[in-house]
Amino acid sequence: MTSVHPTRRLLFVAAASLLAVSLVGCVQNAPTTAAPTGDAVVVGADEAVSALLPAAIADSGTLRVGVNLTYSPNEFKTPDGAPTGWAIELMDAVGAKMGLEVEYQGAAFDNILPGVIGGKYDVGQGSFTDTKEREKIVDFVNYYSAGTRWAAAAGSTLNPDDACGLVIAAGATTYQETDDIPARSEACVAAGKEPISILKLDTQDDITNAVVLGRAAGFAADSPVTAYAVSATKGKLELIGEQYDSAPFGFAVAKDAGTLAQALEAAVQAIIDDGSYGAILAKWGVEDGAVSTAGINGALF
Repeated sequence: MTSVHPTRRLLFVAAASLLAVSLVGCVQNAPTTAAPTGDAVVVGADEAVSALLPAAIADSGTLRVGVNLTYSPNEFKTPDGAPTGWAIELMDAVGAKMGLEVEYQGAAFDNILPGVIGGKYDVGQGSFTDTKEREKIVDFVNYYSAGTRWAAAAGSTLNPDDACGLVIAAGATTYQETDDIPARSEACVAAGKEPISILKLDTQDDITNAVVLGRAAGFAADSPVTAYAVSATKGKLELIGEQYDSAPFGFAVAKDAGTLAQALEAAVQAIIDDGSYGAILAKWGVEDGAVSTAGINGALF
């Protein structure tokens, strides 16, 4: 949940480590994310893209994708448990270009990259921000650009640059929770003010709900997530400040995955070129982060 987090702007936890997080129960009448109405974008196979696939994946006819489904509207679940979200629709389109069926395997965010490295998944998806540190262990195929954006109750005077002494919600292990807000809190203390208290939660619905119910003065998350969460509250929350720290999202593949990264890059570029990429983003209202060119390992920091 985030933009140096998932892109998500999350810090990678090594395969041997698991970060313990507290589970927070749902609150009745919490705002929930729903998929927009509209027909699915139909995408056809591209032989030139399929030709780039490693033989084992091409022969299997399936792309195994490890994904965390708690990050609406990017990747989450329908009421009956099916994967949905604009990034899910992008992956569906990418799979179609490759001539493959996409098999989503739900996973905790911290387990996705280890699963990619260990061969459990062909691709890792979780709104990962492509960072130089992560590029040491996996390759990223870039497909979107996102920054951090804050939200607060409608009419709030919250200033992200001076949130000293306030409770701010953020996704556990996101960039916002581990780097951004702590740095702002340290600046508060250095200026002789009270630190920021971070309310760490596991799902975006819980984060949004915490602000709606007054448990937190505001929240920080990746820009498309924040915008969609605000929309879902129907006027209870509003965007605060400007987007900052924009960076690319990437689909993760193992360093030893042969030509899979190149095939994914070609597939992303193909859906950009045929207009299906733009149609999917427009359907979900997240066009602001659209890119015109796919790439591999485009980390900015």
